[in-house]
Amino acid sequence: MRFRHGITTLDKIEMQMTPMIDIVFQLNIFFLLSFKIVLPEGDFNIRMPSAAAARTMDISESIPTPLVMMADEDGRLTDMRLGGRSFGNGPDAFLRLHHQILDMVKDAGGPGTATELEIELDCDYDLNYEHVMRAMTAITGYIENGQPHKLIERVKFTPPRK
Repeated sequence: MRFRHGITTLDKIEMQMTPMIDIVFQLNIFFLLSFKIVLPEGDFNIRMPSAAAARTMDISESIPTPLVMMADEDGRLTDMRLGGRSFGNGPDAFLRLHHQILDMVKDAGGPGTATELEIELDCDYDLNYEHVMRAMTAITGYIENGQPHKLIERVKFTPPRK
């Protein structure tokens, strides 16, 4: 390195690795200790049909209520029916579905006590995933005042068909 006044230095600048490694370990410990475990989002009790179940479906202890979700060729939701009642496809269709599920659960004894209720999702093959997840959210529960409330936990899907 040469300075303006003609003085040259031959000292080599070395990077000290030990303090850097210490900082990395301290950051790791900080993030591990400050990690807050919350309820996992989207933790659903879902039974997916297997290939063998498509041929022979065993009868469960309760008859599931079918939720039929129909789509157009672009994957947009055209109609949604729960046990024969149509909710349409408007912006408040999932809210109406949620209120219907609340009524079903209240008839069964209150939120969280409808363990015998089961919903069977019968979705069109081309339906966008967004609509399925919005229906799952409307069916399985809600959060009120920071507290999660479970509604219907038993959800299963019909075997896919084109």
